[in-house]
Amino acid sequence: MKILWFAWFRTRVGKTEEQVTLPPEVSDVAGLLEFLRARSPGHAAALRDLSVVRVAVNQEYVPFHHPVRDGDEVALFPPVTGG
Repeated sequence: MKILWFAWFRTRVGKTEEQVTLPPEVSDVAGLLEFLRARSPGHAAALRDLSVVRVAVNQEYVPFHHPVRDGDEVALFPPVTGG
């Protein structure tokens, strides 16, 4: 699975993207976020407040109960405002 980090998430995690292999118990976005939190202190800091996390799976915004699988592309964004 390819994880893409955007905006200040990128700074906290220290990467723009990474490849991960999902453990068998991760089946949805919520589980993925918990798995990612445990990867490093930077990941934990980026994902500390899940109310500010927006997720796109395969370039489509999805809720936390959306299923994920190996081979997906998952992008993580903070809230976006327009102007």
